[in-house]
Amino acid sequence: MRILLINVPHPAIGSRIPDDHLPPLGLLSIGGPLIDDGQEVRLLDAEFGPMPLAAILAEASRFSPDAVLFGHSGSTSGHPVIAEVAQAIVRAVPRALIVYGGVFPTYHWREILCEEPYVTAIVRGEGEETARRLMRALESGGDLGSIDGIAFRDDDGPRATRPAPVIRDLDAYRVGWELIDHARYSYWGGLRAVVVQFSRGCPHLCNYCGQRGFWTRWRHRDPVRFARELARLHREHGVKVINFADENPTVSKKAWRSFLEALIAENVDLILVGSTRADDIVRDADILHLYKRAGWQRFLLGMENTDEKTLQLIRKGATTTIDREAFRLMRRHGILSMATWVVGFEEETDRDHWRGLRQLLSYDPDQIQMLYVTPHRRTPYFRLAAERRVIQTDRRLWDYKHQVLATRHMPPWRVLLWFKFTEMVLQCRPKALLRVLLHRDAGLRHAMRWYTQMGRRVWPHEILGFLRARRLKHGPTVREFWGAPQDMEEESMSSQRPERRVGTSRAA
Repeated sequence: MRILLINVPHPAIGSRIPDDHLPPLGLLSIGGPLIDDGQEVRLLDAEFGPMPLAAILAEASRFSPDAVLFGHSGSTSGHPVIAEVAQAIVRAVPRALIVYGGVFPTYHWREILCEEPYVTAIVRGEGEETARRLMRALESGGDLGSIDGIAFRDDDGPRATRPAPVIRDLDAYRVGWELIDHARYSYWGGLRAVVVQFSRGCPHLCNYCGQRGFWTRWRHRDPVRFARELARLHREHGVKVINFADENPTVSKKAWRSFLEALIAENVDLILVGSTRADDIVRDADILHLYKRAGWQRFLLGMENTDEKTLQLIRKGATTTIDREAFRLMRRHGILSMATWVVGFEEETDRDHWRGLRQLLSYDPDQIQMLYVTPHRRTPYFRLAAERRVIQTDRRLWDYKHQVLATRHMPPWRVLLWFKFTEMVLQCRPKALLRVLLHRDAGLRHAMRWYTQMGRRVWPHEILGFLRARRLKHGPTVREFWGAPQDMEEESMSSQRPERRVGTSRAA
């Protein structure tokens, strides 16, 4: 089959503001196994430009694919764009089958198959093996009902097959790096870059996380093979920056240390950036020197909030004491810290925002990433937010960078004021400015200056976007807008080994 993978242009600030672009790891992870199956595969990355719809259609028509596969890391906010492009593709290439995968369609398969007749099938959960089996069945006219991990229509309407088993051996499938020109992709201020995964999933129980259930259980790649792959990307393709897409790569200290030591042994000059938990940093105090030697320059620490009651509410499993110690340890070892702080878990007052700002200042992070709480039906947190009012019904803006929920104690403009004031105080305090201007490590100085330049461009974009956005004064509740909770379906795949088939499920 001729298979076209399309990475649609995403409207999110993180996609449009930077001059850098990162390769779409999800689609490349599907592409590698399909190529190995003998399929003719091509990637169309419409993020560059970004490409207008007419140009996407022209490229698709020129390739004349048998199947077009869509997926996007933006998921919820990316869905309206994917829906628009997919519908247009079907008109331009009528014989093309549309297959859709990713987090959003995994859980919203019922609505998509009911409302979007041009979608042939949905891949639910991990796609490497499921996409291979689905493409073989579509090519041969086989029975789709026999394929675990998909949703499709039959004579009775939308139906989902039983969940696919999680991929236990992540090294069994390769990333299709040959689908991209590495020279086009960069990060960290123009440095050649890729996105990778050492692990999938997270064992912690944060009830707002939209990723934990999608991956079902935590697994990791072979540490030595993974280090060897990163070294090869550097030596053969000039890759300099490795951006980890893992939710929590450091879960196993033993596996993580093996990876760090293997990468150090490869003796390659790489910059590593990613996310982890503060408690893992504190746990690894005795091996943080290996982090630095391997090339780590920045970790994003998912604190989410600084209020102990809120941390208990969202089951974060962390404390302010641990968070503060993590920042201290990272600075001591020359690793930049980026603190995430999420506004809106509860309906804060001015006093709550002030208390949070003071706590953040006591942590003394190098950088700050401010986000707005964005509930998803598949998470337990959805039930806690179900009766709150929605003020933003444009789903393209459900990207954590826009206010989507009302706050009883203050209007949206005042929430924005606290949001931007907190950013300004953290990034513009004398201590932070001195690090940006005079940090003794040239690499870290470059990184902080690059991030600061990004922030200067994002600020006016966010403020103008807020002024232009249409918000509802008396919007629907979260439950009315999205529908019933789906936390009973939170795990998208089976953690059991494959068994004989026992049946399928249908849409209600």
